[in-house]
Amino acid sequence: MGNSYYFRKIHSLLGVIPVGFFLIEHLLTNYEATKGPEAFVDQINWLNGLPLVLLLEIVGIWLPLLYHAVYGLYVAYQARNNVSNYSYFRNQMFMLQRVTGVITFLFIAWHLFETRLQVALGNVAHENLGMTMHDIATNPVVFTLYVIGIVSATFHFCNGLWSFLVSWGITVGPRAQRYSSIIWMVLFVVMSVMFIMSLTAFTDTQFQVPVEASTGH
Repeated sequence: MGNSYYFRKIHSLLGVIPVGFFLIEHLLTNYEATKGPEAFVDQINWLNGLPLVLLLEIVGIWLPLLYHAVYGLYVAYQARNNVSNYSYFRNQMFMLQRVTGVITFLFIAWHLFETRLQVALGNVAHENLGMTMHDIATNPVVFTLYVIGIVSATFHFCNGLWSFLVSWGITVGPRAQRYSSIIWMVLFVVMSVMFIMSLTAFTDTQFQVPVEASTGH
């Protein structure tokens, strides 16, 4: 029981820092696509120019993400959802947190395979990721699946922030928890809209060609 308590605390903490930071960074990076291919590539190049970027990715993103995902799946498997018997708001949110966690895990694995892994294997250059995203976004079926994955990921993060504040004793009263629900659900809507705007931006024909070709560089 003691180990389970600490494992859950670590799982909760990693869902906010650094996994949550990674999600926000990913949102801001992809949102640059709404400004055109050049802005998106500039942001990609800036990220890749950070010192020790591979070490930062492994220690600061992939390992925490792996722990959060694997332990989260274990928690989802162990969870007893009683929505049919107790259909109140928080119980429904509890169930959605588990469901979106599984969807998010599958979505991130798929997205990383199509993008980051292809770059690592040398099949796609960093500066051509916009073209890859264009191919993804212009496929109606894949676009729909991406929207489902995006909404699931943002909900899982924002609702997870509500749970984090409760489990860490920050929002302890009903009033604080009610206001916290409103704040994080507003953030969920804002982040989802920004992500979907970014995905839609990749459908622009400007992303069909490398930035060098489109700008004449």
